[in-house]
Amino acid sequence: MGAPRLPENFSIDSFVATLARIPSLKVLRLVSLGLWGPFPGEFINLSSLELLNLTSNFFQGSISPSISSMTRLQNLILDSNNLTGQMPDEIGSLSSLVVLSVKGNSLNGSLPHSLGNLGNLRVLALSSNKFSGEVPDLGGLTNLQVLDLENNALGPQFPQVCDNIERIVLRNNKFTFGIPEKVQSYYQLKTLIIASNRFVGPFPTYFLSLPRLTYLDIGQNKFTGMLIENLPCSDELSFVNLTANLLTGKLPSCLLSNSRKRVVLYAENCLSTGDQTQKAISLCKNEALAVGNLPHHRKRKQASKALLALGISGGVVGAAILAGATFLVARNFLSKSEKQKPPPRLISENVSPLYTSKLLKDARYITQAMKVGALGLPSYRTFSLEELEEGTKNFDASTSMGEGSHGQMYRGRLRDGSNVAIRCLKLEKSHNIQYLMHHIEMISKFRHHHLVSALGHCFEYYLDDSTVSRVILVFEYVPNGTLRSWISDKQVSRKLTWAQRIAAATGVAKGIQFLHTGIMPGVFSNNLKITDVLLDQNLVAKISSQNLPLRAENTEKDRLQNFLGSRKAKNARAKHQNKLDIYDFGVMLLEIISGKPINSRNEVEFLKDQFQASVTADDARNSIVDPAIRNLCSSESLKTMMELCCRCLIKDPADRPSIEDVLWNLQFAAQVQEAWRADSQSSESSPASPLRF
Repeated sequence: MGAPRLPENFSIDSFVATLARIPSLKVLRLVSLGLWGPFPGEFINLSSLELLNLTSNFFQGSISPSISSMTRLQNLILDSNNLTGQMPDEIGSLSSLVVLSVKGNSLNGSLPHSLGNLGNLRVLALSSNKFSGEVPDLGGLTNLQVLDLENNALGPQFPQVCDNIERIVLRNNKFTFGIPEKVQSYYQLKTLIIASNRFVGPFPTYFLSLPRLTYLDIGQNKFTGMLIENLPCSDELSFVNLTANLLTGKLPSCLLSNSRKRVVLYAENCLSTGDQTQKAISLCKNEALAVGNLPHHRKRKQASKALLALGISGGVVGAAILAGATFLVARNFLSKSEKQKPPPRLISENVSPLYTSKLLKDARYITQAMKVGALGLPSYRTFSLEELEEGTKNFDASTSMGEGSHGQMYRGRLRDGSNVAIRCLKLEKSHNIQYLMHHIEMISKFRHHHLVSALGHCFEYYLDDSTVSRVILVFEYVPNGTLRSWISDKQVSRKLTWAQRIAAATGVAKGIQFLHTGIMPGVFSNNLKITDVLLDQNLVAKISSQNLPLRAENTEKDRLQNFLGSRKAKNARAKHQNKLDIYDFGVMLLEIISGKPINSRNEVEFLKDQFQASVTADDARNSIVDPAIRNLCSSESLKTMMELCCRCLIKDPADRPSIEDVLWNLQFAAQVQEAWRADSQSSESSPASPLRF
C-alpha cells in the first residue's frame, strides 16, 4: 500500500540534493514513501546510479530530458505516479538500460523511435498510460523478453520485436489488421495477451502449438476462420481465451482434455459446441461482413465483401520476378477449385515489413540492392481496395493492360501520383494461408535493378473458412513496353541499337544471376520469355513475373509426375537446375540478334542451326541478322553474341555456360562494340578474345 502524501513543506529538490552527496550511490529505491513534486532534474548529479525505483509515489509533470546524463542507469522504474507529457526522445541514449517501466501514469503522445536504440533492454513496461500511435520498430532489441503495452491507445500495427520475446501484453489498445506470420517463429514466447483490440482476419491456429506458450488470450477481437478438431496444441498451455470472436467450426480436441491444469474459455463465438454460449453461425458471418464498413455505393457483387486496409510499415522476385518464381513453388501446394464457392469477402491480413521467416533468416545475401529503398522505391506495403479502385477508376476497362490465364492486369495511379501495374489473380479455394503468407513476406523483401519490384498487395477471403480467394498484387509500372516490342514488332519504327540490345541482354542476365545466387537456395526454372522483359524510361531491362501463375494448374497426379518424377530425373534436375533459365536466355538472344519473333521450338532449332553455320563460316553479318543493326555493329561483337546464343541452346544442360560466363561474354561483346564505334574506320580494332566457357 502506498504511503500518504508527505506534508506541503517537503522539498523533493532538497531531498535529491542531499542524496547527491553520496557520489558512489548505485541503487536507489524510494518506493511508497509519499514523495511528491516534479520529476527531479537533480537526479543527473547521481552519476553512479544504476537502479532508480520511484514506484507508488506522487511525482507529477514530465520526465526530464536531462535523464540522458545518467549513462550508467540499468533499471528505471517509475510505476504508479502522476507523470504526464511525452516520454523524452533522450531516453534512447541510456544504452545500459535493461529495465524501463513507467506503468500506471498518464504519459501520452507517441512513443519515441529512440526506444529502438536500447540494445540491452530486456523489459519494456508502458502499460496503463495514454500512449497512442504506432509502436516504434523494436526488432533490433535482441535481448527484449517482456513487452507490456496494456491499456493504451497504441496501434494499428502489431509491434515488431525479435524472436527471443517471452511475454507480449497488448490488451485494450487499438491494434488492428491481422497477426504477422513472424509470430510463428516466437519459440520462446510464454505469454501472449492481445485481448480487447480490433484484430481481424483468420485466427492464427499456430498460436496453439507454440512450444513454450502457457497463456493465450485473444478475447474480444474479430478473428474469423473455421477451427477443426485435430489442431495440435502445446503441452505447456494452461490458459486459453477465445471469447467473443467470430470463430466457426469445432473446438480443437486438444483443448477439451479433462486436465485440471488447463482453462479454456470460448463463449460468444459460433463454434459447434452444442451449448448456449455460442451464437448462430449466420451472426458471425454477418458481423464478419460488417467489419470492413464498405460504402453503400459498392456494386452488388461486392456487397458481400468487407475490406480492411492491410497494415505494413516499412520492402521471391525482384519483388516481381521473385514473386512469380516463388509463386511457381507455391502453386504446387494450391489445390484445384471446387465447383461451389461461397461468396468471397475481403479482410485484412497484416504483413510486417521487417518479418524474416526461417528461410530468410538463414539466407545469404550478396547484393545491397536487395535492401528496401536501395532502388529509390517506396517500402512494400498493403493497399486498401478503395485506394486501388480509385487508382484504376474502379478497375475500368480503359485501365486494363491485358488479360490472360494468369490474371487481369491494370494500370493505376496512386494518390501520391505514382503509376503502378496491378495484377488480380483468382486462387483455388483449398490451400494453406500460412504458406501463402510466407511467400508474400518473401516478396516484400527483395529488390533488384533488373527485376520489376512488387510494391504491395491485398487479399480476398472466403467467408466460411477464411481461405484466400483472390490476391491483388501491386508492381512498379515500367513504361516502355516489352523488349520484344523494341526489337521484332514491325509496327514500331524505332528499334534498339546493337549496343542497347547488348545492354538489355546484360540486364536480363544480371536478373537471372540474382535469382540464382541472390538468396540460398536460389530460384530456378523461371520459364522466362522475351515478353516478360520490360524496359523502363531509360531503356533498362527489367524481368517481370506479372504473367507467371500463382495457382495450381495440374492434378495431384500430374504434380507428382512433373515435380517429383523418377529418382534419376529428380537428381538430374537438381544437378542442372541453374541451366534451365540459360536455355530461355538463349531463345531471347535469338530474337535480339535476328529481329524475328520466336514462337515455337522448331523456330528455335532452325535459327540456332543458321547461327551455328554463320559462326563456322565466319559470316556473322548474313541475312539472318536483323537488318536494323546488321551494318551498325562490330563483326567480332556480333560473332561473340551468336556463339554465346548457340552455347545457351545446347540440348545437354551440363554443356551450357554458367550465368557468370554468360555475363563475361556479354561484357566482352559490349567492349568490342564500343571500341569499334569509337574507331569506325577499323571494325577490327578491338582484339579478339576466346570465349570463356
